[in-house]
Amino acid sequence: MTDTAIVSGGMFRSLSFFNARLYFAGLLFSNIGSWLQLTATSYLVYRLTGRAADLGYTVAFQFLPMLLLGTWAGSFADRFDRRTIMTVTQLLLAAQAITLGVLDLTNNVSLPVVWGLALFLGVVGTMDNPARRGLITELVPTAQLSNAMSLNTTVMTGSRVFGAALAAVLVGPLGTGWLFILNGLSYAAMIYGIVGLRSSEMVPAVKRPAGGTPVRDVFRYVQSNRRLSSMFFAYVVVSTFAFNYSVVFPKLADVKWGSPDAFGWLLAVTGIGSVVGALATARLQTVPLRWLMFNVGVLGAANVSIAFAPNLLVAFVLCLPLGFGGAAMIASGNAISQQESPPDMRGRLLALTAVAFLGSTPIGGPITGLIADYVSLEWSMAYGGVSCFLCLAVLAWRWR
Repeated sequence: MTDTAIVSGGMFRSLSFFNARLYFAGLLFSNIGSWLQLTATSYLVYRLTGRAADLGYTVAFQFLPMLLLGTWAGSFADRFDRRTIMTVTQLLLAAQAITLGVLDLTNNVSLPVVWGLALFLGVVGTMDNPARRGLITELVPTAQLSNAMSLNTTVMTGSRVFGAALAAVLVGPLGTGWLFILNGLSYAAMIYGIVGLRSSEMVPAVKRPAGGTPVRDVFRYVQSNRRLSSMFFAYVVVSTFAFNYSVVFPKLADVKWGSPDAFGWLLAVTGIGSVVGALATARLQTVPLRWLMFNVGVLGAANVSIAFAPNLLVAFVLCLPLGFGGAAMIASGNAISQQESPPDMRGRLLALTAVAFLGSTPIGGPITGLIADYVSLEWSMAYGGVSCFLCLAVLAWRWR
């Protein structure tokens, strides 16, 4: 099979292209490091305070810039060269990780320091996200774009299997500081995956013209498209209330299941389910809205079931559908946004998808943490599942 062949079917058909293979390989190694840092940050914050609410505030600081600046960042990615944007952001992300690692290793880390660096991480990540996902549209022909977006979700979520498991194994002998350093070094793989792309095989990006009202244009387009507006409604509701298990898992593992070190393994098992869910979406030539709705239901049922799991073994088993439903929903939303997107609006729609999914975290993360600390540890997970079912009811009524 040649690099320029277009494969009509197959779960991994996008990987017939050299640029896609190189890019996704770099993304995989870099994101294993990112999950090392995310898991280590949760260990660090829980070690410092022991409160789930502080974990919620940490993710809030990280994703608040996405809520405030995400759509503008998508407009920026539609206007300028995405490879250049990514090269700069990857270097800044590496600097953030190494700085946090050095401060931790020298015992100069505190909760305000973690929050400040989380905010910096969020600002840089907001610029990186639409450029990174928009660059995928330049790696493969339009006919393979849905598959490429699903494989992107597979890599992003599947790297959690290795990253979280490595964090669980290494946090004891190395401590959290060295995990941050390792993440900083892992960005070299992503930078190589960007600069090594073959320019001659890139699909030319359709740049939006300067001026106009690019942010308002994308909101108007979503409002006029019923499939997109339904998808975004599901994204906002579900991601706000049902995707905050990383806030709850450290305390659930410690208080309910008696294993404070199990947090990383819970994320790793969830990652296994995520890989299967993303690949199940990748096999689809066209992703229908009903597939997204089905997986919202799977995610909701898993949230409720894990909340009341009697022991750690049952929780591990239930993490598989939790990961499957979540990743399949994310992959479905990304694919639908690109299926419905005009060529010059891809970056903005991807950014708006990120705003709906990640930008809601500053709201849902603290709410979930406060429920865990002051109301009910079980219902801090279960209420997310209930929100999934309410979302499905609204969508079913709208499409009746």
